[in-house]
Amino acid sequence: MKSRITASLAAAGLVLMTATGCNMVTTQATTFEYTASDGVNLPSFEGPGLEVRNALVIADQDGAEGNLIAVLANTSDSAQTLSVDWGNGDASIDVPAGETVSLGGADEPELISSLDAMPGSTISMFFQPGDAEAVEIEVPVLNNCLTEYAALAPNDSADNAEACAPVAEVERHGE
Repeated sequence: MKSRITASLAAAGLVLMTATGCNMVTTQATTFEYTASDGVNLPSFEGPGLEVRNALVIADQDGAEGNLIAVLANTSDSAQTLSVDWGNGDASIDVPAGETVSLGGADEPELISSLDAMPGSTISMFFQPGDAEAVEIEVPVLNNCLTEYAALAPNDSADNAEACAPVAEVERHGE
């Protein structure tokens, strides 16, 4: 009788370990930092305390011009300058000490003329916070078809229904 109870407990323990033991060897997805939005974040590094969050470019329909949209957070006690370089230009953006600058939000976006990148692609940009080493990031280029981006393209109207129409129709089941 004791051997049956022992065998039952051992079997139950084996089932329990089999069903829940995957977490012992599998990396938890919640331990990875990622950008949960349309833009990209500048990777964390030792530097002057200037963070770049949710960087993206909202381009016109032909990809000739675009607006750099981002949130710049200065967590230091002194004013910082972010230098941004891309293929055909550059910009410097000042961020006061302990302040946040929202390009495309409360603050004007940074115009990128001669963009030469179609919506749906990426553009290589170099971000240099303060005196730190520049970091290259592939920044997504989007159009202004989404409501939240409607007013952010440099010269397009969000009312252009043809430009914002889906390029493929999805077949719905049961229709």
